[in-house]
Amino acid sequence: MLRFLVLWLLNAGIVYLAAHILPGITVNSFWTALIVSLALGLVNILVRPLLIVLTLPAVILTFGLFLLVINAVGIWLVSSVIPGFQIASFWDALLASVLISALSTFGRWLLHV
Repeated sequence: MLRFLVLWLLNAGIVYLAAHILPGITVNSFWTALIVSLALGLVNILVRPLLIVLTLPAVILTFGLFLLVINAVGIWLVSSVIPGFQIASFWDALLASVLISALSTFGRWLLHV
């Protein structure tokens, strides 16, 4: 349970940081970032596997780089559902996907989680 809470806070902080770094992303508060982080986790559990299966040829042909596009679609989906979290364009969602993935990987490595 502690691992879940640490990862949730880490991802919320990364979403909040990404909103301050990228001009096309807006997060109203840290509480909104917590909700966005939880929603992204649910999208990654429920929707992402289906999208990967449906786009498997593209994932294979691009050696997995298409997974960034799938992540961007998930982020864009969350932005359309959560009030207080806006993304200006798909390209901003793609940049957010890259930034959030990189920072999340680094944070997990740093915290040994």
